[in-house]
Amino acid sequence: MRKTLLALALGMITTTAFAAGEHGGSHADVSEADIDRTISFEAGDMWFDSESLDISPGETVKFEIVNTGNLGHEFVIGDAEAQEAHRKMMQEMSGGHDDGGHDMAEGEHGGNMPAITIAKGETAELVWTAPENVDDLEYACNIPGHYEAGMSGNIDLQG
Repeated sequence: MRKTLLALALGMITTTAFAAGEHGGSHADVSEADIDRTISFEAGDMWFDSESLDISPGETVKFEIVNTGNLGHEFVIGDAEAQEAHRKMMQEMSGGHDDGGHDMAEGEHGGNMPAITIAKGETAELVWTAPENVDDLEYACNIPGHYEAGMSGNIDLQG
């Protein structure tokens, strides 16, 4: 019950704070022809190898993220407020596990945050269309301790 209420609360918080565009990170509704570009980078032990990304509003991007580290990670896109709410939820759910204590389905996490998990040694992809009406977004791994160690970056929406 507690987890359900947390997920619902996070969904309500992020609904108005983050408009992900019509694709919202789902692979099913975007063909390769609809993708404007691919951004590839690595996730290691407590780092992403990009600290910021320049993306144009309305641009559809396929993220390819290789986890070269020894821990599982997540890649979540949202504004600072939504990321903070997600981190709090992850801390409450973790129960001391380094994977965040949850099984995040690929696609939208918390209702409106495009997200994927990346197992150690694996590559994961997320297709996302940058919103037209949002100024500041970031990407992050919100597994307890990962964000605090530096696993985040800014998405600069060039207009």
